[in-house]
Amino acid sequence: MIFVSFSPHIQISRITVSIMTLRFNSDGTFRVLQMADIQDGPNVREDTIRLIEAAIKKTHPDLIVFTGDQIRGYDPAYIDTFLRRRGEQPGTHIRAVTEIEAKIRGIKRHPLTKALLEQPPTDDNWMIDGIGTDSPKLVKRNKRDGRDGSANKLESWAQSINRATAATILDGTRQKVRDTFAAFLGPALEARIPFAATYGNHDFQCGILADEQDDIYREFSGCMNPVAGSSPLALEPGTFAIPIEASDGSGRIAMSVMMVNSGDYADNAFDGDRSFSNDCEHAGNTGKPGNTVGNIAGGRESLTSYAKYASNSRGWDLADSDGYGTPSPEAIKWLKQVQRELGERNGDGSAVPAIAFQHIPPQEFYDCLREVPAYTPNAVEGARTFAGHCYVLDRDVCRPGSRLGEAIGCADENVGEVQALRDAGGYFALFCGHDHKNAFVGHVHDIDLGYAPTCGFECYGPKSRLRGIRLFEFRENNPVSYVTRMLTWGDLVGRYSSNELRVFFEDHCVTDLIGIRNELRRPQVTVILLGIGSVMCAAAGHAIAKLFKRFKR
Repeated sequence: MIFVSFSPHIQISRITVSIMTLRFNSDGTFRVLQMADIQDGPNVREDTIRLIEAAIKKTHPDLIVFTGDQIRGYDPAYIDTFLRRRGEQPGTHIRAVTEIEAKIRGIKRHPLTKALLEQPPTDDNWMIDGIGTDSPKLVKRNKRDGRDGSANKLESWAQSINRATAATILDGTRQKVRDTFAAFLGPALEARIPFAATYGNHDFQCGILADEQDDIYREFSGCMNPVAGSSPLALEPGTFAIPIEASDGSGRIAMSVMMVNSGDYADNAFDGDRSFSNDCEHAGNTGKPGNTVGNIAGGRESLTSYAKYASNSRGWDLADSDGYGTPSPEAIKWLKQVQRELGERNGDGSAVPAIAFQHIPPQEFYDCLREVPAYTPNAVEGARTFAGHCYVLDRDVCRPGSRLGEAIGCADENVGEVQALRDAGGYFALFCGHDHKNAFVGHVHDIDLGYAPTCGFECYGPKSRLRGIRLFEFRENNPVSYVTRMLTWGDLVGRYSSNELRVFFEDHCVTDLIGIRNELRRPQVTVILLGIGSVMCAAAGHAIAKLFKRFKR
């Protein structure tokens, strides 16, 4: 099994973190499981847990990597703190589908939050003096100068209510996030498997941002997420390196697993307000791509704007944005620098064999595909920048067993990440999640680009039997020649899930015209529709024939 060593404990804001060292096993092997897009709320689906348990028992991995969208940020459980985009006021831009789902599940918004959103309280007469002291008191406002009490510790009664309410509700959300983590991490914790997590475009939408989620992850034993900035190997939440040392105990780094925060949504034209977390204000726009803000002008986009975005693939997801995010410029630079750091630690300055994991794929993933005519069976239409073009897998560059189930949901901008990996040297693969139905591995630009599909059963995705977890097997003497395969529900558990009707809907659900066209390109869908059409035509013909017979009489 994996070698894990512990350094003295480091106390970081209530969280005790142990630094772990991972090594190749004595037989020269190292196994990694990639779990993508669990995308669930506090009550994680039992089928998702069963799949994770089965994969761990089957493979006995040395490390588990979660590649984003562990949290279903738009789940009704987070309706009071939901953030459609970074920087907006929590709970102000609730999606219609979330509102409907909340009503179906009987989830009601916090009464104070709802009241504050509808009519924020104002009070010009009374203030609270002594904020932050042991003896705060209610005081009458001085009408002459507008102030009373201690000027630097003064807050209106309305502000106090807002602050206290926000703090209480956010504490509730933090506990829900903690419950979610505890559920899907349960099998790993029981098996004592180290794990690492990065972030996708939905995790933050619960209202708890990546830095706080990092803290919560570190509450669980086996977490490999370092404190951002704590070393040259830890850039930011979700972007860090995990060195894998040689099995001989020499300390030589034989391979590295790189986790990359690929951002969430691209910047748009609106200036953000501020969201509250930990009773403190967090700026909405940090300057990082993917840190976006909402339309604060009443929270409504024009019908023309909405129609424009809704006409694109993932329109419901991307309305009010300029598409998906990208890794920060600092992350792109770090991908090069960290290889130099690892080489220096080995003493030879050489780049270390490395595999990178992130959520959103870069545009180069389209180079694993081949453009075909629109009428080609099972072809998928590209999204946004690639809209209007249809694709199938390029079998000349893709590994056997690869599957293309939907368009590649990359950012509209190419920030040169793949080129940066090539320039740095050592990187042999980049694997992503995000597109729940894709499970291909292709070799382009001198690097492997691949997917793991969703392993969750609360979100859209392929048929039950095709949802799964990706296994990687590395050899110490040559990590580049790794073996990877899918561990699917169909292989590990059974053909059907506990709720096949829901899965069927998630597999065939469409939100736009592109989705409809893609469905019609699936032969089984076309056959079923033709069959239904034939039956309806036959029934109509039979009814018309009977009607004519009546008239003849």
